[in-house]
Amino acid sequence: MSYGDYLDLDRLLSAQHPRSSPEHHDEMLFIVQHQTSELWFKLVLHELIAARDLIAADDLAPALKCLARVKHIQRVLTEQWSVLATLTPREYSQFRGVLGNASGFQSFQYRAVEFVLGNKNAKMLPVFDADPAAHELLAGLLATPTLYDAFLHLVHRRGYPVPQDVLGRDVSQPWTFQPGLVPVFRVVYESQDAPWGLYEACESLVDLEDNFQAWRFRHLRTVQRTIGFRTGTGGSSGVDFLRRALDLTFFPELFAVRTEIGVPR
Repeated sequence: MSYGDYLDLDRLLSAQHPRSSPEHHDEMLFIVQHQTSELWFKLVLHELIAARDLIAADDLAPALKCLARVKHIQRVLTEQWSVLATLTPREYSQFRGVLGNASGFQSFQYRAVEFVLGNKNAKMLPVFDADPAAHELLAGLLATPTLYDAFLHLVHRRGYPVPQDVLGRDVSQPWTFQPGLVPVFRVVYESQDAPWGLYEACESLVDLEDNFQAWRFRHLRTVQRTIGFRTGTGGSSGVDFLRRALDLTFFPELFAVRTEIGVPR
């Protein structure tokens, strides 16, 4: 067993296939940037699913370790945009046409990460009809609890009054703001008797969302400096589509509770 054998480097390093002819120097950057992002998404998904399952099994400490790793990966993914931002509009325009309809919108792993975090959308499944494995993965995640669902059930098992309509919700639906959770989280945040693990988990989820928003924002700014307000590949509206994504939230109650903390009841 060699280093190259273990990492399957022959296959990994031969997976970059620039399509421009003659080959444009900067297309390699574009390919490697997105391939490495997909590798990180693979690990993020691996850790989030593990964290969800550990929380469901009442094993919070190792779940928090998984989330800590995800947060470090998110920082790497966000900083990666600075590498792609070295691609100037002129350079990109010289090979953009060979992408055809290929678009990051078609990343099934990115979509899977969003599903695990609660931004579920059954209308996305037909996008992956031509990829049975991706379709199966997303369909499975659509039908199973999210990381947040698992955490709320844990909070309930620890004796906090999580509303029954939250505990019994249809997990295939996207998460929507649940005002009944805000007073529950207020107790967790304000009470000195609240278990530290629950408090830490709440803050870890907030970190995940903050990091995700930072990644989205850097994505938007990189696209804007490279193609301006042109339509994205694959037919998306480009910058406008990415700007709307900044309004998406995974754990809105954990942000709403901050307005209540310390305010006289």
